[in-house]
Amino acid sequence: MAKHIHEIRDAIHVFARLDSDERRVLDSRPFQRLRHIHQLALTHLIYPGATHKRFEHSLGVMELAERAFRVITAKENIDPRVRDIVPEGDQLRYWCRVLRMAALCHDLGHLPFSHAAEERLLPEGQTHESLTVDLIKSDEMASIWQRVTPPLRPEDIAKLAVGRKKLKDHTFDTWERILSELIVGDGFDVDRMDYLLRDSHHAGVVYGKFDHYRLIDTLRILPETDDEGAEPTLGIESGGLDSAAGLLLARYFMYSQVYFHRVRRAYDFHLQDFMSAWLGENGLPTELSEFLNLTDNEVLVELRKAADDASHVGHDPAVRIVKRKHFKVLYERNPDDSEKNPECGAAVHKAACEKFGGDVVRHDRYTQKGSGVVFPVRNRDGRIVSSYAASNVLQNVPLVNIDYVLVIPEKQTEASAWLKQERERIIAPEGEEQ
Repeated sequence: MAKHIHEIRDAIHVFARLDSDERRVLDSRPFQRLRHIHQLALTHLIYPGATHKRFEHSLGVMELAERAFRVITAKENIDPRVRDIVPEGDQLRYWCRVLRMAALCHDLGHLPFSHAAEERLLPEGQTHESLTVDLIKSDEMASIWQRVTPPLRPEDIAKLAVGRKKLKDHTFDTWERILSELIVGDGFDVDRMDYLLRDSHHAGVVYGKFDHYRLIDTLRILPETDDEGAEPTLGIESGGLDSAAGLLLARYFMYSQVYFHRVRRAYDFHLQDFMSAWLGENGLPTELSEFLNLTDNEVLVELRKAADDASHVGHDPAVRIVKRKHFKVLYERNPDDSEKNPECGAAVHKAACEKFGGDVVRHDRYTQKGSGVVFPVRNRDGRIVSSYAASNVLQNVPLVNIDYVLVIPEKQTEASAWLKQERERIIAPEGEEQ
């Protein structure tokens, strides 16, 4: 049967193109399920346009993955010091195929409403990445990999789709590690590129925009340093430094303004409470046939029922979502408070729980891990330098750091008056060393 190229219109990349083998992945049950998984959970309750799904994001990641692959494997772009790790001929074509399939399938295991539900609904040791691996290796998907010419190894697709940090019991060679970093790395992976651009577009904000064309065009496989024997990794030409900084700044602003918007986070709490109550002690089903039957659609139907039924186990959180009676901000971290007590939010949360009860107060604390992203940069003279040495901007990209105490709206007035009176005593108790 002749292969055909299928074109799908895309709001970000104009077209996403698939051949007949990739179309079979698109038509599979695991992938079609992504049509019913919101990319940003309940964010559309704050940013009404943010109703896009994991389906189109996955197509976008595949489109960017091949663009980046063709740049880093172009002979004129390969640094002589790393030439030996880049395959040629049929092997190069095989890995391009694997990369596209891995990019297409990297989000198959997402729960209903994506990350919002994952924290509390999966058994210990299970993540959406482990479910992704299970689905890639499932009988339905394995039959698709087998029909590709030449057949694709599910193990290779799974490695690239989730990366070595999520597959710690698997061995990655240098080439596999670099390709997995291209999809789900810590710096300028194409997953991050697509979700920043796409989420920004649909939320109607400009925070997530950056020059991804220039960034991809300057991607290179480089030794980490000029030292002989330095390990190869993803880096960039010096001409892409500002674009790389643009991506990292876009990430910071999207996290601070959209992903960790205080009301969005409040809805995450209510959604977690509802789904935990509804699903009970067993939590989310992880047996694949049951897992594939559960999407945002089923949750929304039950959510509406629960909001109208006072006897439903999830009635209270359902009402808070459906009728917009969400948690309100009682306290937000203040620099002056932080100087007196680095854990000021935790102190306010503890005192508020003691005063009003733990069921009406929540603490939302998140500090971005690490000190930023460091990668090799090849200067115009061919020397390799650290991104930190090459760019003052990259040295100073701030880390996301939020610290909210939230309270149910019925208690907001009373709790705010109490906190105004007691704040100094709570933040820095007399006699306590800070």
